[in-house]
Amino acid sequence: MNKSNILFALTLISGLVIGGFLGDVMSRAPFLSWLGYGKSIGLTDPFYLDLSFMTLTLGFTLNITIAGIIGMVIALILYKKL
Repeated sequence: MNKSNILFALTLISGLVIGGFLGDVMSRAPFLSWLGYGKSIGLTDPFYLDLSFMTLTLGFTLNITIAGIIGMVIALILYKKL
């Protein structure tokens, strides 16, 4: 993976995180509640592995909202302009 691919991935992830956060905050206003609409994808129940000397717990959930998608699109536009 070269430097530009890492920068691209970090830009998209930061757009998703910032967009999701702003969507969560803004969705409390009645006229902006649609920004918080989304879907959760992932393992709903964590996977447990008990080896008697070590316990391993694995789980993953991705919550994608409208605001997160908008944040990713804005991040992509900003990345292309750099």
